[in-house]
Amino acid sequence: MKAIVVTDQAAGTAGMTLAERPEPQAAINDAVVEVHASGFVPTELTWPSTWTDRLDRDRTPSIPGHELAGVVTALGYGTAGLSVGQRVFGLTDWTRDGTLAEYVAVEARNLAPLPGDVDFTVGASLPISGLTAWQGLFEHGRLRSGQSVLVHGAAGAVGALVAQLAREFGAYVIGTGRAADRQKALDFGAMEFVDLENDALEDVGGVDLVFDVIGGDIQKRSAGLIRAGGTLVTVVGPPEARPADGLAVDFVVESDRVQLGEIVRRVRDGRLRTNIGDVATLDDAVAALNPTGRRKGKTIIRVRP
Repeated sequence: MKAIVVTDQAAGTAGMTLAERPEPQAAINDAVVEVHASGFVPTELTWPSTWTDRLDRDRTPSIPGHELAGVVTALGYGTAGLSVGQRVFGLTDWTRDGTLAEYVAVEARNLAPLPGDVDFTVGASLPISGLTAWQGLFEHGRLRSGQSVLVHGAAGAVGALVAQLAREFGAYVIGTGRAADRQKALDFGAMEFVDLENDALEDVGGVDLVFDVIGGDIQKRSAGLIRAGGTLVTVVGPPEARPADGLAVDFVVESDRVQLGEIVRRVRDGRLRTNIGDVATLDDAVAALNPTGRRKGKTIIRVRP
C-alpha cells in the first residue's frame, strides 16, 4: 500500500516521503480500516511515540497520522461492536503506524460509527480536535452554564470547536488570536475577541476557565486572570504558571467512542462546524504538510476520492 513515512526526527515534516509499505494485519480486538481521509497534527513529529514503541525501541520507518475516517475491511479475533463494510472514524493508538496510508490497523474500541451523511473529510477532522475540546471543557475544566471561558487560538482547529461547545453549554466565550483571526473566531462562536499582538490581554478581567493551546508567556499571563475556584486547562505540557486560587490541568487527549458520537451528532444537526483548512490527496500530502504560510484550520489528506 502507499503511505507517508518518516525516518528522521530532526528533519520534521521535510523528512516525509511517499513509500510502499506492507498492508497491516488485524490483531486481536483490531479492525483494519480502508482509510478515506486522514488528519494530521504537526507536533506529532516531536512526540516520542512517533519514533519508538512502548518498550522504547526504534520503530522507524513509521507512518504518522492518528485521525481517520474510512471503511472497515477486516476484523481481528475477538473484535466486537463493528462490522466489515461499516463507515467509521476515530483516533488511533499513539505507538502504532498511523493513518497517512491506504490502510491502518486500529483497536476497535477507538473507532465510532460515522453516519452516512457525514463526509469522510469532515469525519477525519474531528477526533483529535473534537475530543480535545470536549475533554478539556467538560472533564478537566468542569464547565458550567453561566461561566466565562477564554479560548486561546479560537480560530484554530481545536479552538474553533472549544468556542462552539462552550457557547452551546451556556458559557460566555472570549476568543484570542491574531488580528486576521478576529472574524473567523467570532463566526465560530466567540462573543468577544482579543488580538494578542495589539490588545491588552489583562483587559479581559476575571474568567472562570482558560483553554490554552499556546503556552509560554500567554499562558503565564492567563493564569492571573482566573477567578477563585477557576481552572487553567492546557494541552501544551505541564503548566508554567498556576492560578493563585484555582487549578491548572494539563492533559493528553484520549479516545472515547461515546464522546465521538456526541461530537458527530452535533455536526449532523448543525450545532458544530469543524474547521478544515487545506485538503490534499495522498500523492500531494508531503507538499500539503509542509505549508509555505500559516496553517488556516485542519489539514486533511484525502487518501481516496
